[in-house]
Amino acid sequence: MVLNDLRVQSLKRAGGGLSYTVVWPDGSVEEEADSYLRMFEGSGTQKTYAYALVDHLRWRVREGVTTESVTFLDLQRYMGAVGAYVPMPFGRPWRVPPQRPYGQSALDVAAACLKGFYLHQFARTGTNSELRAALDVSRIPTQRDRSRAFLGHTLTSMPANPLATGKNKGRRRHPKMLPEGTRPSLLKAVNTARDAMVVTWLSDTSLRIGGLTGLHLVDLHLRENAACQECRDPHLHVCHRPGNPNRSAAKIKPDWRMIDGVITGGEIYRVSPAMISTYFTYMTTEYAKVATGHGMLLIQLAGPSRGEPWSADAARGMLKRAGRRADLPGRILPKAFRHQFTNDVLDASDGDPFVAKAVGNWASAKMVDEVYGHPDLHSPQFSRALEAVWGEDQ
Repeated sequence: MVLNDLRVQSLKRAGGGLSYTVVWPDGSVEEEADSYLRMFEGSGTQKTYAYALVDHLRWRVREGVTTESVTFLDLQRYMGAVGAYVPMPFGRPWRVPPQRPYGQSALDVAAACLKGFYLHQFARTGTNSELRAALDVSRIPTQRDRSRAFLGHTLTSMPANPLATGKNKGRRRHPKMLPEGTRPSLLKAVNTARDAMVVTWLSDTSLRIGGLTGLHLVDLHLRENAACQECRDPHLHVCHRPGNPNRSAAKIKPDWRMIDGVITGGEIYRVSPAMISTYFTYMTTEYAKVATGHGMLLIQLAGPSRGEPWSADAARGMLKRAGRRADLPGRILPKAFRHQFTNDVLDASDGDPFVAKAVGNWASAKMVDEVYGHPDLHSPQFSRALEAVWGEDQ
């Protein structure tokens, strides 16, 4: 059996969204995986877990183990093979070049997926009670757990995951920012008005690439005092639409609706004058020539799909190629614009995480402070503090 033929299969739902399952080389559904993934129908978790699970199932085929025979030691070996630190021999690395070992976030996802997958199988079949006992453990709740829980003072235990490495838990994260001069360099390197608009819109907001490529024209309220009456300044609404033809969808899913052709709700982002300028340049040149009737903002400008919606992967590829042409170091990723924008807003607001949270549509000010609220080692304030401690400020 060719291991790589065990694959994730996407299926279009009646409502226009996608479901994900795992299939064998002959096209038959992997029943255990399908049963587990159905629990996450209609959510982004289903896709994430499908890809985490198919990697594990391929490894199981190579190792010759099944749900009935797999042990906790086997699962620890797997976590080690994909990149976790485990104090044991784990055999050959499972992800070999050009694949990269999992990062900490992917390891956390894999650990959660595997625990849920095997506990689900044990609930269905009642087999492998030894592994079930090893996975179904709990821990003492922390003060943070109690603060977040309704009636938190009654908590006596919390679920725990023995597969989670937790190596970086509690450490401050330092997201990767854009290289210096990225925006002007990219604007010189791009070839179309559409691409210039994408660079500008990513630079002047904290939009995610899925939200940007999922925008429809009706989502844009680029004049003051728009009919939605939710923001008096020019703004846009990012609405989660799982049925977009380019499969782009917003990550966050606040409620939204359209009444008499006016969008309300969703995530609201203020837009800059530069964003409006690049929008009108794009709309009056490239969009007007080739757009079809789908109503989406970003379209393909060449090839057999000319005029059709432009995908998030295509936008990532454009940024990568433009970064190369501009001789920028490293690969230019859309998420780096979000990191840079949030960091810049935090600096401009004298470190106020509540302003950065509101501007960037972050889940909490605490998250902003954890990720971005660290001092710049080269800032004047940092230098003055050191000089004072060193006694050099006399």
